[in-house]
Amino acid sequence: MTADPAPLVEVHDLKRVFDVSKPWLNRVIERAPRQFLKAVDGVSFEIRKGETFALVGESGSGKSTVARMVVGLLPPSAGTVTIDGVSMHDAAAADDRQRLRRRIQMIFQDPYASLNPRWRVGRIIAEPIRAFSLIESEAAIAERVGELLTLVGLHPDDRTKFPHEFSGGQRQRIAIARALASDAEFIVCDEPTSALDVSVQAQILNLMRDLQERLGLTYLFISHNLAVVRHMASRIGVMYLGRLVEVSDGKSLFSAPRHPYTRMLLDAVPDVAMVGKVRQSVKGEIPNPLAPPSGCTFHPRCPLVFDRCRSENPPVIDGVACHAVQAGRVAAA
Repeated sequence: MTADPAPLVEVHDLKRVFDVSKPWLNRVIERAPRQFLKAVDGVSFEIRKGETFALVGESGSGKSTVARMVVGLLPPSAGTVTIDGVSMHDAAAADDRQRLRRRIQMIFQDPYASLNPRWRVGRIIAEPIRAFSLIESEAAIAERVGELLTLVGLHPDDRTKFPHEFSGGQRQRIAIARALASDAEFIVCDEPTSALDVSVQAQILNLMRDLQERLGLTYLFISHNLAVVRHMASRIGVMYLGRLVEVSDGKSLFSAPRHPYTRMLLDAVPDVAMVGKVRQSVKGEIPNPLAPPSGCTFHPRCPLVFDRCRSENPPVIDGVACHAVQAGRVAAA
């Protein structure tokens, strides 16, 4: 698939800080200061039309927060998100943003919580069609719902059923059909298969790839599962404690990871082929985001740490944020 030379999605220096302070009276009594959690710290990336860009990292790295800011569900503390030339947060672009909304959809992690249990499937899928006034006739809407159900591998008669009558994988197919109902072009997928059995995961991922090829969809794919990302993504961004530490195309990242954290994540994947390669397991845990380490936030866990890592936060240079890489202390795997 040939990608459009102009990026569809542009994210620049995105930041999000949450005020997690105790109530004012508690702070006065305990003489405690206000506390702020920096969930996302200066994330920048581009997504070209027709490609899948994946964000990976351990839980707590800020992936889902980025996803919600990209689609406009959460305002950023700083930075910009532009989709097809339209700012997602600038008040002056409100009219253009309203017209753009139809082309952006989101698929959530939990198929059991993302569908209204009191609505029949036909009404769930038809809601975007009615919300954006895409089709006026009820008969035409019903026909379109049947087409969408068929497209995702279900039967048109399933429109009369309630969500509780379906399995987890079938519910996620319904969520995909709902996302496609508004003729969406850009879909943010927030761990769409993590709540499903492995065999069902493969079916949903194959469906998403088939739909991407057939409809020219663009995905932002959020996941902590590297095997899933390898199957889906053309480019990958690795996040750690709110920052992008490496951005690379999928083939290069899996064959020659550069950042020590990326290497640790890949070494933690089970060696199914039993090649006998020396492996470095992921050690330690993500630090407390309320009190992150100084300098490079990964340095307490890094096997290549040196003095500069403890005092300076590394900038992203040539797709990787690591003093050890930039100083030539580590070669490509």
